[in-house]
Amino acid sequence: MGGACSRKRDLVDDGDPRGAVSGRYNKSGSSKQLMFALSRSSSDALQRRQGKCPSLMELCVRKICEDIGRYESFFMLPRDVSQQIFDELVRSRRLSETHLEAFRDCALQDIHLGEYPGVKNSWMDVISSQGQSLLSLDISCSDISDSGLCHLKDCSNLQNLIYNYSDQISDRGLEFISGLSNLTSLSFKRSNAITAEGMRAFANLVNLVKLDLERCLKIHGGVVHLKGLNKLESLNIRCCNCITDADMKPLSGLTNLKELQMSCTKVTDAGIAYLKGLRKLTHLNLEGCPVTAACLEFISGFISLLDLNLNRCGLSDDGCEKFADLVKLRSLNLGFNNITDSCLVHLKDLNNLESLNLDSCKIGDEGLLRLKGLLQLKSLELSDTEVGSNGLRHLSGLNKLESINLSFTLVTDSGLKKLSGLTSLKSLNVDDRQITDAGLSALTSLTGLTHLDLFGARITDFGTNYFRNFKNLRSLELCGGSITDAGVKNIKDLTSLTLLNLSQNGNLTDKTLELVSGLTGLVSLNVSNSRITNAGLVHLKPLKNLRSLSLESCKVTATELKKIQLAALPNLVSVRPE
Repeated sequence: MGGACSRKRDLVDDGDPRGAVSGRYNKSGSSKQLMFALSRSSSDALQRRQGKCPSLMELCVRKICEDIGRYESFFMLPRDVSQQIFDELVRSRRLSETHLEAFRDCALQDIHLGEYPGVKNSWMDVISSQGQSLLSLDISCSDISDSGLCHLKDCSNLQNLIYNYSDQISDRGLEFISGLSNLTSLSFKRSNAITAEGMRAFANLVNLVKLDLERCLKIHGGVVHLKGLNKLESLNIRCCNCITDADMKPLSGLTNLKELQMSCTKVTDAGIAYLKGLRKLTHLNLEGCPVTAACLEFISGFISLLDLNLNRCGLSDDGCEKFADLVKLRSLNLGFNNITDSCLVHLKDLNNLESLNLDSCKIGDEGLLRLKGLLQLKSLELSDTEVGSNGLRHLSGLNKLESINLSFTLVTDSGLKKLSGLTSLKSLNVDDRQITDAGLSALTSLTGLTHLDLFGARITDFGTNYFRNFKNLRSLELCGGSITDAGVKNIKDLTSLTLLNLSQNGNLTDKTLELVSGLTGLVSLNVSNSRITNAGLVHLKPLKNLRSLSLESCKVTATELKKIQLAALPNLVSVRPE
């Protein structure tokens, strides 16, 4: 939702199969810190809005944290009280290495310091002093190295260890966790230090149920060390572009495996053949892998499969008849493939299907006829297909449909009338220049809508009158319309809104900011490419929950934006222009 209203057209995000390339996992980048801050401030804001009265214990914990410098040790306190104090110090960013010493030998069970600043080897002495009480540890993005990991030998009951972005360790450091045989969950996501040789340490973790090695780029050949982990149920090797068919063979004996994430690897149909014995598999992600429809010959044997992602795999219609065997499927992603209406014939009997993604496939009106029997369908993605208004009549009986994306299709105002009976709809995306006020009027029966995206639609001030029917809207995007301040008057009473995008409406003025100042639940506001000036910024003061604000290509300065941020918008973490 930037000033230019860029859409998802460009690239696949090999870290997130639903969106475009993101920098949120860049260890030194601001995006990841932004996501952390947004999540934290959202929780705090929600609690304030709900007016929750803190308990006596909560008040005491907060007071102790405010005066933390007065206390040398919490050793004598009950463990649950020490745990609450520790958690609050982390949440409020008050925990320092000096304060950490007060928690020595407190028998804490959970130490979650992921992305916390300043965590280093010297912290591990106090962390390890929790001994056999410690059950869960997150030290992601820290500077802990091999010498720090060696302390974990004293925490033999550890069940959950998360050390994502662990660039400071080596194969030697991994040896120190090989004795943690009680581990059930282990994550080394985006850790360039993990190598095939280092994965020998995993062979002893016989109770491991979940292993996350996403974006570990040096593990080719190391998967062989997992073949004895018979309790393993979930394995994530997404975006490990070093993984090939040869790495699949050791997985063939992991018969308890239920979830396998391996998008953007080099696995082909031959590699999938090794997996044909995994009959308990329920979730399989092959997005971006160089497989063809021939792999369905083996996938159709996964009789428990519920979720299958074949997005961007280059499938064609040939071989798609095997989809008919996947009768338990609840979610199927076929986006960005070369399939046509002929493929959809084989989906018509998947009666348990709840989510279907056909984004950018060669699907037309006739194909939708094959979907009319999918009565459990809740989510349907048809963006960038050849679907037109006539085809939408086939969806009229899908009464459980909650989300449909019709962006960049051939649907016009007349087509939207065919959706008027789908009263379960909560999310609708019809961003297209062919949609006008008349199309919006046809949607007034959809009073349960919570998300409405009209990017590029030709909505005028008159059309905004219809928004009065959508009292439950939490997200509204009117980017690129032709509304003025007069039209915003019909939006100002949508008090449930948390996201509002009015960018590219060039006639909006400071009056718009005055009108939306009553939408105090707003978390994100975009009014880029408008006539808003520095003088209008004063109207933003009531929006205390605002975390993202975009006023690009407006007559505002970064200096004035910074002033209003410091003076009145405590939760604002993303501002454009900066």
